[in-house]
This record gives sequence, structure tokens and C-alpha cells, in this order.
Amino acid sequence: MMRINKFLALCGVGSRRKSEQFVKDGKIKINGTIVTSLSTNVKIGKDIVELEGKVLTLPSSYVYYKLNKPKGYLCTANDTVGRKTIFDLIESPVRLFSVGRLDYDTEGLIILTNDGDLAHKLTHPSKEIEKEYIVRIEGKILESEMAVLRQGVVENGIRMPKAKVNLVEYVGNDAKLSVIIHEGQNRQIRRMFECIGKNIKLLKRIRIGNVRLGGLPRGKYKPLTDYELAQLLN
Repeated sequence: MMRINKFLALCGVGSRRKSEQFVKDGKIKINGTIVTSLSTNVKIGKDIVELEGKVLTLPSSYVYYKLNKPKGYLCTANDTVGRKTIFDLIESPVRLFSVGRLDYDTEGLIILTNDGDLAHKLTHPSKEIEKEYIVRIEGKILESEMAVLRQGVVENGIRMPKAKVNLVEYVGNDAKLSVIIHEGQNRQIRRMFECIGKNIKLLKRIRIGNVRLGGLPRGKYKPLTDYELAQLLN
């Protein structure tokens, strides 16, 4: 037995939240009957589950990749205006979805998998999985400004999550920093620096948990090593 939202996520139709929405919208049938309750259980190997007429099956095996996303790509399967997506960069016989997202102008590490359960765990705030970014900004940065970022900047009266922020080096007139966050709110790092009046010239994610981008070239991908996968699973 398995809850319907977990079953759908493991089948690769999307995140747990997206799977729940499919149920609420009446798009799921079990043995020919529409189900709308999130408490519905699936009998594995017995029930026939359909999404808009397509029979869903659990994958026989899981795949895990890391990708170095370039700027100018979306972290979505489809774009209504035809912009490039990260799925244009990867060839896979199974449907994949990304663990977390990077915005259009941000580059760096993305994990791709058909393991919906692991993806859900890695993106849930309660797991406090670290995401490390390299941020290059115009001009100098004061220790007092980094202290504000570390405590969580206040945006529209709401304090954003704390961050680990350290100066790496100065490159010409630019400051290069390491920023580590846990939650990963929408455009969180860009919003943080906007709040202290800094312009970001480069934003690149280099680590998720213990998985590092390393020397992977832009636009390229490769399977996670056994060690990297073990670190994520644990």
C-alpha cells in the first residue's frame, strides 16, 4: 500500500505538491474510478492508476544525474514561449525532473532524477540540505553588510532566512562570496543582495548537500557516483 501522492511522484509525474493537485483536480483514476482524496492508498501490483487516461507504473530502476546548468535555460519541462530548458541538454529514456530549481540567469549544479521520493526529501525545508553558491557582485562589501545577510535581511517587513556568507576574494573591483542557504525560496539570493543595494554579476550553485559541481563543464551532465548517491540517500 502507498499513498496516492507518493505513488504519483515516484512514477515521475511531478513533485508531491503537483501530484496532489492532479488528485484534487480529478485527473486521477484508480481502477476506472476518479479519486479526489489525498488519503487514497494504491495497492501496488493490483490497482490500475491512470493520469488523464495514461496508465502509470512505478519505474523499475532509478537514475540520478548532475548537470551544470548554463544561464539562459529554464528548469521546467516545457515553456509556453519556446525558451530553452535544461531538459534540452540531457538525453534520458525515462522522464526526469529537477531537484530544486535555478532561475533563468543563474547557473550551476542541478540534480535530475526519476526518484520522486528522494527529490521530495531533498527539497523539504525540514531536511535543511545545504545549497552553496558563488556570488560575484559589483564593488566592495562591508563586514556589516555581510552580517545583515547572515541574520536574514528584512524584505517588505518579513525577515528572510539566515545564510552563511563569507568573502572569498576580490576580483578587480568585484567581490566574490560564498553563500550557503537551506530553504531556497524563489530568487532568494538575488533578493537578499537587492535588499542591501548590491548588483549580482554572477550567481552559480556549486554544491547541494555533499554533491559538488566540480569541474563539470557548462551544459554537460553525468551520473552521480555511488559515493555521491550514498551521501544523498543518507
